[in-house]
Amino acid sequence: MFLGLDVGTSGVKAVLEDETGALIASAARPLALSHPQPLWSEQNPDHWVEAVIGAVDDLARARPRETAAVSGIGLSGQMHGATLLNRTGRPLRPAILWNDGRSQAECAELERRCPELHAIAGNLAMPGFTAPKLVWVAKHEPKIFAEVAKVLLPKAYVRYRLSGEMVEDMSDAAGTLWLDVGARRWSEKLLAATGLGLDHMPRLVEGNERSAVLSPELARRWGMGADVVIAGGAGDNAASAIGLGAITPGDAFLSLGTSGVLFRVTDRFAPAPEAAVHAFCHALGGLWHQMGVMLSAAASLAWLARLLETPEAALLTPLGISVERPSPVQFLPYLDGERTPHNDAHAAGAFVGLRSAAGRGDLVQAVLEGVAFASRDMFAALARSAQPITELDLVGGGSRSLLWAQIMADVLGVTVHRVEEGEVGAAIGASRLGRLAATGAAPADVCRKPQRLQSFEPRAPQRAAYDAAYAQWRKLYPALKE
Repeated sequence: MFLGLDVGTSGVKAVLEDETGALIASAARPLALSHPQPLWSEQNPDHWVEAVIGAVDDLARARPRETAAVSGIGLSGQMHGATLLNRTGRPLRPAILWNDGRSQAECAELERRCPELHAIAGNLAMPGFTAPKLVWVAKHEPKIFAEVAKVLLPKAYVRYRLSGEMVEDMSDAAGTLWLDVGARRWSEKLLAATGLGLDHMPRLVEGNERSAVLSPELARRWGMGADVVIAGGAGDNAASAIGLGAITPGDAFLSLGTSGVLFRVTDRFAPAPEAAVHAFCHALGGLWHQMGVMLSAAASLAWLARLLETPEAALLTPLGISVERPSPVQFLPYLDGERTPHNDAHAAGAFVGLRSAAGRGDLVQAVLEGVAFASRDMFAALARSAQPITELDLVGGGSRSLLWAQIMADVLGVTVHRVEEGEVGAAIGASRLGRLAATGAAPADVCRKPQRLQSFEPRAPQRAAYDAAYAQWRKLYPALKE
């Protein structure tokens, strides 16, 4: 048996898989975000650990025999979060998360300090990445910065608490702006630009390699054996790719989680920073990936549901499983700024086109379409550096909506597939990395593509209408920015 743990932004997921890759059981625990100031987004690192242990406790109670048989554990997690530890291994402050926008000025400063940053890291300096956060801490919290002994990403902190080992995998490390992404090693030049050195970084492994062993205390707690291997694991999107069997150059998927991600596998380091496209290591050696990111995808629908005090399902049901024309209202989903293609932490969301006749359904549809239009922006950005994507799998919480899937197909003009287990893709990917580390199996034998449940083709009339609506929507950001 194999255990996958996904440390997300809004919650932790844990899944059990057997030797055939079948999902045996799953559990989840929620996490809360803190926004103490505008643009700030933080979490208590110990809450990740408590949620992980609680989720595995739930599995152990529900499926004690299967949990006890676990021989490999894989970790996935939200990327970029700066978890600052002192010399005793304790957090010095709340972790600064991927969707925190406070370090915009520090991004420009970092690029001035290290003009080679784009070539080495393969990415623009953006507030979401880890390195600018440390420049901000050095400037605004110098006493804390002086005490920093190690900087870990969220899942690496969880690994440390599960095993006592400080280790990171290549895919997650690529999101720090401290990794030489092409060479797959820490860059002393990039670290020096933030006042850090190699001693501040965890040891690096590939995602399918053995990184640590579960602590005896936790092994006893869950009835497991004495040598439960913990794999290197992966950042959440690379882990989702493993879960989807996206390990061949050209494979692509769109994740509609809290954030939105367009992911494409490449066989080489292919940076495209001018389009705000991310170029990261994949979770397997010899593979990389390109990625477009929007910061508020399914989070936009969740925001509207909170505002209207109505469950998301109740908002979607009246619209049915398809719409015949674009909403008369348009929505910019920049509730927490935006990455691809604008790289603008100060970008803001907006409803445009409101009239007295507009109803709740128009607003809900506008949110779904706004996220789809932002996804089309990402498609265009990735197309500048490689062949266009012709089909993709849809995963994440937003993949539950048949309506959203059809809107995506109509807006993007490509076939969209809903896939089995799309909601636990990162945790499934983590489990499979745990299996690879524990057994030494070949990735092609383990990372199989999931069953496609339903395919959505773009409809010609709606496609034409959305082309026109997208052209209008594209004018909103520069107009409001000005």
